Amino acid sequence: MRHDQPTPVEPPTPEIGSNRPDEPTGAEVVPITSARAGRSTDDSPEATGKSRATNVLLTEATMGADVTPVLEGQVMVDQPGHDLPDWRTDLEAKARTRQPIVPTWLRSRTEAVDTLAWAGRHYLHVSGYQLTRTPLYAGRMAVRAPRGLVRLTGGFIRWTFDLEGHPVRMATVQKADPEAYLKLSRQRDARVRLRVWIAGLTVLTLLILALIVANQPTALQLAALAVVVAVLGIIGKPADRPLIERAVVPSAVEKLTSDIVIRSLTVLGIAGINQAMTKNPKDAIRFVAPITRDGPGWRADIDLPYGVTVADVMDKRDRMASALRRPLGCIWPEGDSAIHEGRLILWVGDKDLSKTVVKSPLVKAGSHDVFKGIPFGSDPRGRAVTVPVIEHNHLIGSQPGQGKTASVRVLASGAALDPSVELWIHELKGTGDLDPHEQNCHRYVSGIEDEAIGYAADSLALLRKEVMRRAAALKALPPDLCPDKKVTRQIADMRSLGLHPLVAIFDECQNLFAHPEFGDKAGDDAEFIIKLGRALGVVLVLATQRPDKDSLPTGISANVSIRFCLRVAGQIENDMILGTSAYKNGIRATVFQPKVDAGIGYLVGATPMPKVTRTAYLDTPATQKIADRAHALRSGAGVLTGHAAGQRPEQVAPAFDLLADVLAVVPPAEAKVWNELVVDRLAELRPEVYGPWADLEGGAKTGQLTSALKPYGIRTMQVWGTPEGGGKGANRIGIARDDILTAVTHRDKKRATGAVS
Repeated sequence: MRHDQPTPVEPPTPEIGSNRPDEPTGAEVVPITSARAGRSTDDSPEATGKSRATNVLLTEATMGADVTPVLEGQVMVDQPGHDLPDWRTDLEAKARTRQPIVPTWLRSRTEAVDTLAWAGRHYLHVSGYQLTRTPLYAGRMAVRAPRGLVRLTGGFIRWTFDLEGHPVRMATVQKADPEAYLKLSRQRDARVRLRVWIAGLTVLTLLILALIVANQPTALQLAALAVVVAVLGIIGKPADRPLIERAVVPSAVEKLTSDIVIRSLTVLGIAGINQAMTKNPKDAIRFVAPITRDGPGWRADIDLPYGVTVADVMDKRDRMASALRRPLGCIWPEGDSAIHEGRLILWVGDKDLSKTVVKSPLVKAGSHDVFKGIPFGSDPRGRAVTVPVIEHNHLIGSQPGQGKTASVRVLASGAALDPSVELWIHELKGTGDLDPHEQNCHRYVSGIEDEAIGYAADSLALLRKEVMRRAAALKALPPDLCPDKKVTRQIADMRSLGLHPLVAIFDECQNLFAHPEFGDKAGDDAEFIIKLGRALGVVLVLATQRPDKDSLPTGISANVSIRFCLRVAGQIENDMILGTSAYKNGIRATVFQPKVDAGIGYLVGATPMPKVTRTAYLDTPATQKIADRAHALRSGAGVLTGHAAGQRPEQVAPAFDLLADVLAVVPPAEAKVWNELVVDRLAELRPEVYGPWADLEGGAKTGQLTSALKPYGIRTMQVWGTPEGGGKGANRIGIARDDILTAVTHRDKKRATGAVS
């Protein structure tokens, strides 16, 4: 591609001795208007070619010293290069789109079993259907056998005497063509002579076979008769009435083909697709792989037209279902952004996802390891979905009656089957949905009254204290045992360290966070735990049916790593659970149908890409069996504590505000102060709270305050000071009072507006 562009040239040198500015100097002077327009005043081809091939110079005498000359020229916009890409780049591109050696359905044990089971059920049904109708088929053949005998005899006679050629021979007689007639007659005589011998031998053979069978046992005679009747029955069947009925009535569901897929995409009303189909209908929509069977459905990998994204298609899933003539629960488009944003993976299921039942492996599991995740459900293709637990916090949200508590029950059951897990459950609806696991909990409450809400708030305060204890304990572990400074399976099994997994579940948590007395403090504690407890084995599972900034503080919703959103009403609720811009990116839990799609939701954070998931359903009897099995495991391991062991609930220390207490012990006159001095003063202010801090020695005392202030964004620094009793000045770790004031202001503003901290 080429574009005209000015090209600089050397200005001509005036002749020596010339005193006239208007004297010609050998350069071509053109009108300024023509020069600026990039064209010559002469419209002739010669002049046009000259203006494009040469540069035009406007001298200072004609344009003035301050005017930049306008020059003409040509430049290559598309730079020359190799037509063929580098072989490594080409191989890399091909590697991203290589077809798997092993079929997709064989790479997963679950998918392979499902596919083989699906095929087995089909052929088993066909076999059973036909076997049960064997007497009917035998009767039909017996009825049709006489007709078959007539057809066989007639056909045999026509063949023997060449009766098929009789009309041709008669036609030659009518045409009075004796030569042709004689030729056909001789041909017919030769055929008949041979065929009569063959027919005679055939009849003789059949008579001999009949005599042999007549001297055989009755069973063999009946078998021979059945074969003869079957053959004659097949020969005598009417053309419009098949002998064997279809075991599977053809379904109204069409097999997924490229034409059907293109038809469904072109009726969605997406401008980019319609424009591309108008310009180039053959290549506008490209299939990058054959349409194949994938689990209990069909899969098509498609490149959408340029500028069309998968989100555009997902937004019109209902229209696609109409175009494919399938229930909405069978149509599941998803993207593959690892390739590009226009790669669509369209999966069309055989059965509506809402009508499938997912069985949980926990029902038959003797025990479970939470470090391997918890089996949560399956995706539309029937593939198992596992939710990681360690180093994650979970948020589950939906409208009432969509399966939120049932989802929580799955996580609680998986955690209960691991004896190393300390389980805290707070069911703040008061219906007892999680009562089967009460026997396994260190702390447990079920209710909606203030006492139950206060108990849940106390749990968060205790968890905050536990997180701080664990931070110090983990820091003290030797590098060979804990090189990555996080809880592992090996560390969790060392019960004496107190770093085992702790899973705290808060169902209907909006009743806690929106409580006028306990809500603010509970929200601060939960945010603290979510931010710091992840690497320390402390896991929060929060479930709510009212996701808004008051019922679910944004400091909490913004920091959880795994989100599961069942049916919600609108975009705001959708993004509160699934994260900012989820709705805009096509991850919309609003597409699920109320009640019909209960138990189906979008799972974000547990897999590389957001995934539609149907949770495994555990009813109350199944949950009770799991809970009883878990109780036996825990009793045998000797790890029943707290509520499960009949102990009284741990008393929570009086509520305190660390930032306010620090401001109380650091007067405005002290701009900066050592950590150790602040800790000593705090211990004097509230010995029941800060006394243990003051008992620490050296760096541990300093580090305790540093860790406590870290969640508020307060950083320590080197502070010059002297001991309170007098002594030599020194640089030690300390804080600035202004930082505390800033943190208090920011926190109060967040509480008032719900802004993310």
